[in-house]
Amino acid sequence: MTAHAGGPGRIAVVGAGIAGLTLALALARAGIRCEIYEQAGQLREVGAGVQIAPNAARLLRRLGLAPRLDAVAVRARAVEMRRWDDGRLLSRGELGAACEARWGAPYYLVHRADLHRALLAEIEDGRLHLGSRCLRVEEHGEDVRLHFADGSVREADVVVGADGIRSVVRDALATDRPRFSGQSIYRGLVPAGELPFLLDEPKVRLWFGPGQHCVCYPVAAGRWISVGATAPAGDWPVESWTAEGKPEELLCAYRGWHEEVGLVLGALRSVGHWALHDRDPLPRWRGRAIAVAGDSAHPMLPFMAQGANQAVEDAVVLAGCLAAAGPRNVPAALARYERLRKPRTDRIQRMSRANARTFHLGDGQGQHERDLALDRRHRDDQEWLYGHDAGALVG
Repeated sequence: MTAHAGGPGRIAVVGAGIAGLTLALALARAGIRCEIYEQAGQLREVGAGVQIAPNAARLLRRLGLAPRLDAVAVRARAVEMRRWDDGRLLSRGELGAACEARWGAPYYLVHRADLHRALLAEIEDGRLHLGSRCLRVEEHGEDVRLHFADGSVREADVVVGADGIRSVVRDALATDRPRFSGQSIYRGLVPAGELPFLLDEPKVRLWFGPGQHCVCYPVAAGRWISVGATAPAGDWPVESWTAEGKPEELLCAYRGWHEEVGLVLGALRSVGHWALHDRDPLPRWRGRAIAVAGDSAHPMLPFMAQGANQAVEDAVVLAGCLAAAGPRNVPAALARYERLRKPRTDRIQRMSRANARTFHLGDGQGQHERDLALDRRHRDDQEWLYGHDAGALVG
């Protein structure tokens, strides 16, 4: 690995998801090279849609991704929340031009694979090592050692875990385990032409109902509709993003919902289905030369649509802290990173858990009070979430 005059030398990033690739790109923009180790032998197109709010969109655009994102993403004009049975509008949050004027960045709707490809295209050749399954990391003197499944051992000055909810790097910092939420999610894609009633305006549509909710929005430059539908998990324990579900079971779970929900779910020919887990906030995110980012640091339920956004924020702040540090100042840089990031992500993790209940209230007084407060709460959340400029914290 090549050293950088203003930062540490050998940096190893474990995991080539959104957090890992954004970190590698942010480091590269600061003139710092890193090595990325990914356990998969090849990078597959997994997942469905992801919402990139202004707090992350502005950072990705600063990293030079605006042309790539503008070619594949959809700029949302609004987020609408509706009632489960009659489709009545409960709240509408305006985005579009007003969003860009207020927060200086668009609200992107993008297929996760398109975002991943956009990041990957900016990574220097030879920096990504596929088929490199890291089993454990350990601080050893002045170095950190990475032990891989093929028996090899590599050394680095800094190791960053961006290896997801079951992070092996996190295991060097804590002994906790993922927490099952009791909920599962079905995800899939539908050609936009099969759902013409969704083409009037590019927006996020959510339907809230007892015990579950459904969300859909356009991705891939408007060619596809990304669909996500939660349901009680029952005895479904599978966590993998590649696990297949049964569309007929999903339709059954949403029997009696508004006809538009039935049309959306009925158009799905295949769905992924996995149980939803998160973890409690970590007491600490770093050791002397080990840190975590993204889902490795703060895996959260998807009920704030902020998981990918917070991964991007982590990456930019961590890169800025490392770039400002001298080779002997890594512990201070990681402590600064934790201090700047942890309070915000702890709060979002708690809010996401709370929404698992709030979104799914049964009909009654509690649901009525929630509906009355949706507009005010949505405005408050938008200001705090979207107005945050993580990049400005580190210069």
